[in-house]
Amino acid sequence: MTITTLKPDTDAQVADAVRWALSAGESLEVLGSGSRRGLGRPLRTTHALDLSGLSGIVAYEPEELVLTARAGTPMALILPLLAERSQHLAFEPPEGGTLGGVIACGLAGPRRISAGSARDHALGMAGVSGRGEAYKGGGKVVKNVTGYDLPKLMAGSFGTLTAFTELTVKVLPAPEDTATLLLFGLGDLAAVDVLDRALRSPYDVSGAAHLPDGLAARSGVSALARAGGAVTLVRLEGFGPSVAARVAALRAELRADAVLDAPESRAVWREIRDVGCLGGVGDGGGSGAGRPGPLPNPPPPLAGEGADLDARLTPSPAPAGEGWGGGIGGKGGDAPHLWKLSVPPASGPSVVAAIRRTLAVEAFYDWGGGLVWLTAPPDSAAAIRRAVGAQGHATLVRAPDEVRAVTAVFQPPPDPLMALTRRVKDSFDPKGVLNPGRLYAGV
Repeated sequence: MTITTLKPDTDAQVADAVRWALSAGESLEVLGSGSRRGLGRPLRTTHALDLSGLSGIVAYEPEELVLTARAGTPMALILPLLAERSQHLAFEPPEGGTLGGVIACGLAGPRRISAGSARDHALGMAGVSGRGEAYKGGGKVVKNVTGYDLPKLMAGSFGTLTAFTELTVKVLPAPEDTATLLLFGLGDLAAVDVLDRALRSPYDVSGAAHLPDGLAARSGVSALARAGGAVTLVRLEGFGPSVAARVAALRAELRADAVLDAPESRAVWREIRDVGCLGGVGDGGGSGAGRPGPLPNPPPPLAGEGADLDARLTPSPAPAGEGWGGGIGGKGGDAPHLWKLSVPPASGPSVVAAIRRTLAVEAFYDWGGGLVWLTAPPDSAAAIRRAVGAQGHATLVRAPDEVRAVTAVFQPPPDPLMALTRRVKDSFDPKGVLNPGRLYAGV
C-alpha cells in the first residue's frame, strides 16, 4: 500500500494537517520514528502524520526534576542528556523511538513496580485533538493541580485521541550503584514466592524477575548463561553504602547464590526490559533481536506555512505497518507470537501452567510475577485468554500484520468499559481521524 505522508515542523502545521483530514473525510496514522508501528492493531490508512520533525529539548531544569521536549525528540537524545546530570526516567522505558511514542504507548520497564508507569511521570502535554483543536493539559511542575489531568489520560492511548506536539515529564536522580541478587534452580512457584518476600521486605527492591530453565542460558551475562538452569533475580539500587548494606542483609535472608555488580546488573535488566531471551519486542532500541532499523523511506517535509495542504501531500512507497510488526524478525508468519500477560503476581505460575496444558510456550516473569512474557504458536489467543480469565489482561505484542488485523490485540474490555472508551474517543476525535482502530476494531 502506498502511503502519502505529512511531516510538520510546527504545531500550527500539525493542526493544519488534522483539519485537512477532517475536511477531506480522511484518517491519519500518527507516528514519530515509526518504531512502535508493530504495537496495536495495524492501520489501513493511506495518510501518515509523521511528527519526527517536532524535535528538540524545550526546557530542562535538573534542579526542578522536570524536562520539556517536543514530541518527536528521539530518546537517544534525551537519555544521554539526563545521564550527564546523573538523572534518568525512572520508569525505565526502552531506549529507541521518541518521547511522544514512549508516552503514547505507555511503555515502562522492570522498575515500574517501584517507580510507577509512564503515566505517573507525564506532567504536561500539548497537542492537537481529532477535532483539529490545539490545546494543552497538565503543567511544567511536579506538583501540578491545574484542572483535569489530561496527560495521564493520553498516556497509553496510542495516538488515538491526540497528536502530541510537546511533553513535560518528571525526571529523577539516577541510582549511584546497583546490584542484583541471583538464586539458582528455583521452580516458577518457589521463585515467585521469593520475589514476593523480597518485594515485601524493607530493602527497597526495584526489580524482581524469574527466568526459567532454558531462558537464562540465552543471556549475554555469563553468570546467567552458565547457571545451568533457572535464575531468579532481585535488584537493589541507590547510594553505594546503602546498596551494599541492603545486599548483605537481603542475601542472607533469601539465601541468594550470587550477586551481580553494577555493569552486569544494568546489562541483564536491559535484557529483561527488552525481552531479549524471547526475541525482543521490536522497539527499535537496545540490542535484542527482531528490531527494525530506521524508516527506509522518510516522509517528505511539509511545504511552508500557508501553502495549500493538498499540495503538501507527496506519495511515499512505505507500506502500512512498515517496521516491526509486519513479521517477526524476518522469520515469517509461522514464528511464535509474543504475548504480555498482566496478572496478580501469585497467579503468574498457575496461569502459565494452564496455558501449557494445551500449548507449547516459553515464558518468564517480571514485576514479581505480575508480568508474564510468553511466546506461543499462532492461533493461541483463545487458549491464552481463557487461562488468564477475568483476573488479568493478555496483550498480543508481536505478530504479523495479518494476524493482528483479525485478533483482539488488547484484552477485550467489558461492555461498560468499552462504552466509556467510545465516549472518550468521540469527545476528542468524533470523526475517527487519529489512528482509527489502533486499540479496538471500530473505535
